[in-house]
This record gives sequence, C-alpha cells and structure tokens, in this order.
Amino acid sequence: MQKDKYILITGGAGFIGSHTYVELLNSGYTPVIADDLRNSNRLVLKNLEKITGKTILIAEIDVTDFDKLEKVFEKYNFHGIIHFAAYKAVGESVKEPLKYYENNIGSLVQTLKLAIKFEVESFVFSSSCTVYGAPDDKNEVTEEEVQLLANSPYGQTKIIGELILRDFQKANPNFKMVALRYFNPIGAHPSGLIGEFPIGTPNNLLPYITQTAIGKLNELTVFGDDYNTEDGTCIRDYIHVCDLAKAHVKALEFGEKCENGCLEFINVGTGKGNSVLEIIKQFELLTKLKLNYKIGPRREGDVPAIYANTDKVSGLLNWRTEYTLSDAIEHAWNWEKNLQHEN
Repeated sequence: MQKDKYILITGGAGFIGSHTYVELLNSGYTPVIADDLRNSNRLVLKNLEKITGKTILIAEIDVTDFDKLEKVFEKYNFHGIIHFAAYKAVGESVKEPLKYYENNIGSLVQTLKLAIKFEVESFVFSSSCTVYGAPDDKNEVTEEEVQLLANSPYGQTKIIGELILRDFQKANPNFKMVALRYFNPIGAHPSGLIGEFPIGTPNNLLPYITQTAIGKLNELTVFGDDYNTEDGTCIRDYIHVCDLAKAHVKALEFGEKCENGCLEFINVGTGKGNSVLEIIKQFELLTKLKLNYKIGPRREGDVPAIYANTDKVSGLLNWRTEYTLSDAIEHAWNWEKNLQHEN
C-alpha cells in the first residue's frame, strides 16, 4: 500500500487554498489544512467533503503560532508545504500596514522554521503580481522585472516574502522552492460548491459584481475611469481559480524533481488583460442582467494595467489555462446563487 504523501496547506480553507485542496487530492496527495478560519467559512469545509467524498484533515490554528503549528508537523510526516496563509486586500493593507506585516511575514517565517526542523524540503509560496509595482513602459511583465517597492503594504509583504525565500534557500540549498506570482484569481469550482467567500464587503471585482447582481449589495463601485487604458478602467489578468490551483500541484511536482535544490519565481496568469468594464459587460451579457454600478474615485494602491508573460510557467511547469473568462464568470455566478440557498 502506497504511503500517504501529506501536504500542508496553510490558509487552506481560503479561496485559492480550498480549490488547491481538491486538485491535490485529485493528484494523489493527502492535503492537511492549517487555518483558523478567520477569512473563510465552515461551509467551505463541509462542501469540500461533498466534492471529494473524504473527511477534511484540518488543524484550526493561527499559522503565526509556532507551538501550535509545530504540533501539526509532529502529527503528520509532511512531504511538502504550500503556503497561502496571508491577508490579501490591497486597500485594507494601505490603512492597516502593521496588521499585514505581522501576519504575512510572521506566518511565512514560522512555517519555514518548522520546514527546517522537520526537513520538509518541498515548498510552494503564494506570491503575487503586486511584486511588480506599477509597470512603467509596458503592461506585460516577465519574472525579471520585480521592483523593490510595491504599490501597497500587501505587495510589499510579498516582495519581502520572496527576499526571505532567497536568503533561506542560500542557507538551505537542498530545499526545493517555487514562488508563484499570480495575477487575479476569479471563478469558482464547476460544482458550484466552493468559491470566493469574502468577509464583509468584497475587495475583489467578481464577488462584488455577483453580490450586486443578486441583491446583497446595492451597487458596484468602479474605482476610477480616468486611467490611461482603452476605456479608462484598470486592466488585470483574470485567471480561473481552478487553473491556478492546478499550477500549485505542478509547482509541487516540479520541486520534487529538483535533485539538488532550486528556487524559481514563476508568473501564473492567462497572458492577456481585461478591463473592469469589460468584466462587467461580459457578466451582463452572460447572465442577461443589468448591473447597478457607478464610477468612483481611484483606489489607493491600484496600478493601471498589468498582465502576465506566461512563457516560463508553460515551459517550466508544462501548465496552461483550461478555462475561459466566460467559464470563470459563469462558475462564480453559480456559486453566488448556491450561497443563497445556504443562508
């Protein structure tokens, strides 16, 4: 009988973590979630069991708590780690920078300390396209174009996280590490059972759209229409969350093959950008609903336009997107409608 390949997923009850949980199981791994559920909901855990048909393995802990996290490492012989646990709202990070530095850096440091102690050498880090700041001369960014100053404290925690990985890997050269810089995850699982579950008012565009469409929110605010883009609104690279989840599995598999240790920084996106207004219009077209939205002032920390150069992720990880923008919108809308029956 094959031995379980336990994978620790910090923040695994969150949006991307929960979808990655499903993909890990589909690929023969045994994921274990470490998450205190502050940014998620128990419904996600219940529905993960519906999707997978298996009991969830979860430690309900704060990942910055070394002693509690150590007990999880003692319980399972981890084969690898995928580190998601972090706050992620750009606007909130501008208002509460210390909250972001304490949690996002602290959780990474504690996890890496235990990775050394328990010799778990395969590590995937949830990074972000925010490490690129505001691109000066072009909107498509390659992995070499990282700036030393992001546009928000959230982005800055990801830059610092990557610097920590660089120093850590120099000191521990046998570790196999991949940092995935992903762009704008959207959508939901095709089953409609898990998806993005914002606490309070959404910070991301698509849940804001779906909550407005279903009547949870009165109107959608578009943050600025005077950017130097075709329709004046921000352009982002929107990637289906299930495609992104599969990229984490690919990154884990890539690390397993690095015999002498490695550290790679890799973009994960579709390679094209869509504006905020394009997403709104596409949602209206697919659902035949008219959205109530207004144009508001720019939001501090936002960059005008950015999308991924995907040459490295397709070449190194042999990964490509499978879902379209329409798929992502349709799946997110199905998830929102299903939530109505849960409440």
